[in-house]
This record gives sequence, structure tokens and C-alpha cells, in this order.
Amino acid sequence: MLEIKVKYFEELTTQELYSILQLRSEVFVVEQDCVYQDIDGKDQKALHVLGFKNKKVVAYTRIFQAGLYFNKSSIGRVVVAKKERQYKYGYDIMKASIEAVKTHFNQTEIKISAQCYLKQFYMNLGFEALGEEYLEDGIPHITMIRK
Repeated sequence: MLEIKVKYFEELTTQELYSILQLRSEVFVVEQDCVYQDIDGKDQKALHVLGFKNKKVVAYTRIFQAGLYFNKSSIGRVVVAKKERQYKYGYDIMKASIEAVKTHFNQTEIKISAQCYLKQFYMNLGFEALGEEYLEDGIPHITMIRK
């Protein structure tokens, strides 16, 4: 079971921030072999959802209020450490993120830019695909909405 913490950027400890950036780099840059600018200046505006196991960050998302990233609230940088995926922590961190959007932003409609291979995962969480697939940083994505 994950211990979930939801924090604004200013509330993150330096160790938490380091762990987040390390996990994102481990998965998005190294594992997915994608060279892109992860540190994009948006973390300061996001609400961060951290999933801890044995005091280590193993799952993470960042969420935005409507208007800060998309015209609807959004969840991004959804990541689970490779060796922890067998425990289905992706569902735990996403459910916590959906709940955080409701609690912190009083919103239920959420827009995401999902990697296409994860479409069914997001559909299981109530998201619906919208429009055509597109490339983002060389990886096929699709817009998805949860109402």
C-alpha cells in the first residue's frame, strides 16, 4: 500500500524534489529513451502527488488547475518505478490524483495527454479518448477526458 502525500511545490523538501526528478528521469528519459526537457518550469505551478513505499517515492503525478496547463484541470507526469508496477500503484496514484483535483480545485473534469499504450489503463479510470493520436516528444499520445 502506498502512502500518498499531496503538496504544493513550496512544501516539497529538497529530498522529495530530488526523488521526484530522479524517478521522472529514470522512466521518461532513460527507460523510454526520450530526450526531452522534463524540468519545464511548470512544477512551481503544479500540485504534486507523491506515492511513498518504505519512505521512498515510487509513484508520482503532478496536477494543474484549469487554465494553467489545459483549459480543464489536468494530470501529468504520471510515473511508477519499473520494479513497483507489478503492484498496480499506477491505479493508486491516479485515484489519489483524481481525488486531489476534486478536493483542491473543486473540479471533476480532467484532461490528460496519455501515452497511447496506456489508453486502456486510463479508460479503466473513467477517461475517454478524444480525437486522433499525435506524437509528443517522439512518443504516440492521445488526448483523454474524464468528466
